[in-house]
Amino acid sequence: MKVNASVKADLSKGDILVRRRGRLYVINKKDPNRKQRQKGPARKK
Repeated sequence: MKVNASVKADLSKGDILVRRRGRLYVINKKDPNRKQRQKGPARKK
């Protein structure tokens, strides 16, 4: 099942969309304050 990302990455400002552990992250090396996370499935304990 595909889900539309509600996190928006502006590639012109250096944002990178990364998928880690089922979550969607936006990271930026140039401006570290531009971070976003979209909640994914709950982690198993």
